[in-house]
Amino acid sequence: MASLPSLKSHIAQEHTLGVTRTLASELKNIILGGQDGLVNVFGLTLGVAAGTNDTKAILIAGLAGTFAESISMAAVAYTSTKASSHYYESEKERELREIHSVPTLERKEVRDIYAKKGFRGKLLADIVKHITSKKKVWLQTMMSEELGLTTNGHDHPLRSAIIVGASAVVGSLIPIVPFFFLSPAAAIPYVSVICTLALFAAGAASAKITVGSWWKRGIEMAVIGMAAAATGYVIGAWLGRAI
Repeated sequence: MASLPSLKSHIAQEHTLGVTRTLASELKNIILGGQDGLVNVFGLTLGVAAGTNDTKAILIAGLAGTFAESISMAAVAYTSTKASSHYYESEKERELREIHSVPTLERKEVRDIYAKKGFRGKLLADIVKHITSKKKVWLQTMMSEELGLTTNGHDHPLRSAIIVGASAVVGSLIPIVPFFFLSPAAAIPYVSVICTLALFAAGAASAKITVGSWWKRGIEMAVIGMAAAATGYVIGAWLGRAI
C-alpha cells in the first residue's frame, strides 16, 4: 500500500508532462504566427507613418500587410508541417526496406545502439532478439534510436496552418489599432510600448511553458522586434524625405 501514492503521483506527473508537451507544441505555432505578424506589420506601419504621416495610408498598408502576412504564414506552416511528415514517412519506408533486404546489417545496428548504452553479453543478445523478433518494434527502434525521428510533435498540417494564420492576424492587428483612434504622431509611442510589451509577454510565456529564463527570453524577443521596427521607421523616414 505504501507504494500506491507514489504510483499515483508518477501517473499524474506523466499526464502533466503530456499536457505540457501539447501546450508547448501549440504555443510554438501561436508564437510563430503572432510574433512574425506583429514584428512585420509593426515595422511596416512605423515605416509608412514616418514616411507619410497619413493615417489612411498607414491603415491601408497595415491591413494589407496583415492579410498578406497571415496567408503567407499559414501557407508556410502547412507546407513545412506536411514536408516534415513526408520526410518521416519516406525514412520509415527506407528503414522497412532495409529490414527486409539486409536484416543481418540491421540487427548489427540494433546491437551497436544498445552496446553504446552499456548493455553487454546475454542481456544485450536478449534485447536484440526481442526487438528484432517483432517488425513493428524493430522499425520503431530504428526510427527513434538510429535516426532520432518520432511521430511525437508531428502536427496536422491544416491545424498548424489555421493556428499560425490566426495568430498572425491577431499579432498583426496589435500595431494597427492605435492608428484608428490617434494621429500618426500620437499613435507611434503607444504602438511602440504596446508591441514591446506584447513581444516581451510572448517570449516570457514560451520560456515558462518550455525551458529558460522567462525575463531573458522576453527581453530577447522584445529587442528583436524593436530592432526590426526601428529599421522600418528609419527607412520610412528616409524615403519620406528622399522621394
